[in-house]
Amino acid sequence: RFILLESALAHLAPSLPLQEDFVYHWKAITHYYIETSDDKAPVTDTNIPSHLEQMLDILVQEENERESGETGPCMEYLLHHKILETLYTLGKADCPPGMKQQVLAFYTKLLGRIQQPLLPHINVHRPVQKLIRLCGEVLATPTENEEIQFLCIVCAKLKQDPYMVNFFLENKLRALASGGSASAVAEEAPLGGDAVAADVGQPGHTDAGRPGHAEAAAGTSAGAQQAEQEHQDGLPQQADELPFRLHELSGAAPPDSSAPDPNQDYNLVNSLLNLTKSPDGRIAVKACEGLMLLVSLPEPAAAKCLTQSTCLCELLTDRLAALYRALPQSLDPLDIETVEAINWGLDSYSHKEDASAFPGKRALISFLSWFDYCDQLIKEAQKTAAVAMAKAVRERFFVGVMEPQLMQTSEMGILTSTALLHRIVRQVTSDVLLQEMVYFILGEHREPETLTDINRHPLRHRLIEHCDHISDEISIMTLRMFEHLLQKPHEHILYNLVLRNLEERNYMEYKPLCQEDKDVIENGQIAGAVDLEEDPLFTDLSPDNMLSAQEWLSASPPVSPEHPKSDGKTEVHKIVNSFLCLVPDEAKSSYHVEGTGYDTYLRDAHRQFRDYCAICLRWEWPGSPRSLEKCNLEASFFEGHFLKVLFERMGRILDQPYDVNLQVTSVLSKLSLFPHPHIHEYLLDPYINLASGCRSLFSVIVRVVGDLMVRIQRIPDFTPKLLLVRKRLLGLEPEGPVIDHLTLLEGVIVLEEFCKELAAIAFVKYHASSTP
Repeated sequence: RFILLESALAHLAPSLPLQEDFVYHWKAITHYYIETSDDKAPVTDTNIPSHLEQMLDILVQEENERESGETGPCMEYLLHHKILETLYTLGKADCPPGMKQQVLAFYTKLLGRIQQPLLPHINVHRPVQKLIRLCGEVLATPTENEEIQFLCIVCAKLKQDPYMVNFFLENKLRALASGGSASAVAEEAPLGGDAVAADVGQPGHTDAGRPGHAEAAAGTSAGAQQAEQEHQDGLPQQADELPFRLHELSGAAPPDSSAPDPNQDYNLVNSLLNLTKSPDGRIAVKACEGLMLLVSLPEPAAAKCLTQSTCLCELLTDRLAALYRALPQSLDPLDIETVEAINWGLDSYSHKEDASAFPGKRALISFLSWFDYCDQLIKEAQKTAAVAMAKAVRERFFVGVMEPQLMQTSEMGILTSTALLHRIVRQVTSDVLLQEMVYFILGEHREPETLTDINRHPLRHRLIEHCDHISDEISIMTLRMFEHLLQKPHEHILYNLVLRNLEERNYMEYKPLCQEDKDVIENGQIAGAVDLEEDPLFTDLSPDNMLSAQEWLSASPPVSPEHPKSDGKTEVHKIVNSFLCLVPDEAKSSYHVEGTGYDTYLRDAHRQFRDYCAICLRWEWPGSPRSLEKCNLEASFFEGHFLKVLFERMGRILDQPYDVNLQVTSVLSKLSLFPHPHIHEYLLDPYINLASGCRSLFSVIVRVVGDLMVRIQRIPDFTPKLLLVRKRLLGLEPEGPVIDHLTLLEGVIVLEEFCKELAAIAFVKYHASSTP
């Protein structure tokens, strides 16, 4: 028995001096306020900072000496005597001057250095809540650094235990029902009268909501009672004056807010929002990081409060709008495209140090940085908060600010706004924001288009029309925007632009097969197929000009021996050669120049097709075309506004600038890469029986070739001129005298390369589909 008693005393002995030491330092602070008459001297001229530091060290030492999760007498004393409430009042009054900084630092270190969960205690989270409200009140104050450190440590604690965020959602309704404002209830005198037992959290989320929280909040443990008794026995008589002194200090402090703010339910968010406006970039970035952490908390109540009871959505979108409006009316599209990769946390640009500066670069980087922040915030946010923020960006920024700019008639304005939209399309990574952006650009319609309703969504109609604008710059920029849009991982983009019009396959003329046709198919032929060697357009073809299947197979990715590709080889060989032989020999120039063969296109097509398949994997597209028996072939076919404009542009390839042609063919080749059977059939199968009045990509190119063959006859020395133009484009020949018919010759070169590209895509897609 004696040994056990001795052991117990040895265990308790170290903590008693610590507690005495802790109480001593706290009394020293309270004595200052009771005894001093000069409260104008700065706090750094007093011993208060030293005493606070000693108290922190004692609390840390006490925790290290005890078992994990066990509360020692010093911590019990701090909680039971509401020391944090008292410090909050002193900090609010900033008495002596600089005290607010000391209090903020004390709270920050306490929450950061103590491992046991403190926030569930009512005598911690209530003063923390009040101190939060003091942060961000005034920008560029001396306490800004301490304010942001304090707010960020609270955010970090909430990240560790997201449930605790419920303690920081003030119930405004309960406060108003009791006859005062929310701020009035929260500002109860910390040491006056009875302890307030009720939590200020959401209804249903009191301290009793988690194991151990009720005991923590009530403060009724044996240690607390002991500490209370010692406090009554040990505190000098004059310390009773402190509550009245605090009351005077509190009254002398500036009031929080004269009128209740409707957005004061979630003060942690509001204080961080205020600090994002700080002129100190480091403070603003830390505030943005804090918000990023809060929006990611999974608590539904917090997410709802975040979007409904704070001005987060308004701040995000208003700043986006303001930064967009601050941009110059005309920016070089190349500058918009090539300005360095934007990261919202690294917006530290110095115009003086930048050799590649241009007018408006600072404003452009600021806008793109903030857009990147909005995108990342929505990407990290809890689902309901993400949806609300993305909808706000769509309504208040895309529709409210960008759409009027995109719909204007000034060419310079159209070009700048389209270039900015293109940059945003490239930059967005959040799925939720991407969806809102897609609906903004294209609308939400999914039924087949008709010629009469192509302007149902005015912005979509205008942007597609801009692909064929009188200004080549606007056409190229808009086509590039659509090209990048098509590469975004959202099913609605391709469906809205193309697939909804191909769903019924009514571009085909359907004839039920008779027995004779079935016999032909069994012999490896395609029913209704036109033999190119019998086509009047291709009378110049000879077997020497045809690329053999073996050559294509040797240039393609190797076929695995387990899955020999015997079935249908004739079919793909015919399709590949159909595209390769479209351009007549006298209009070909690539075989005269090294490095312009088909293997490059095959490698690119193989890589790109793999990437596109990865994007489309979760869209559950069918592996084969819809059965014609289930299609409504009687409905009139319209390829849709987007393909209509692209086909019309393609039809003018011999009369358009080289850069326009490159962009048109680039968009069409991207479309061809998508692994949907209807897209493949409509864009890459030359042998489908087109319904009357319908056109396909192949039929458009056939018409261009027919026109080309007529025009070739009128141009002397056509082939040498064509070869010279190709060498100049490749930089193999110096620029010289202007060549006649330059636009036509450049168009022919693009046409030849495009046909090779389509052939490669058709081959790679066939190869992939026949290799499980």
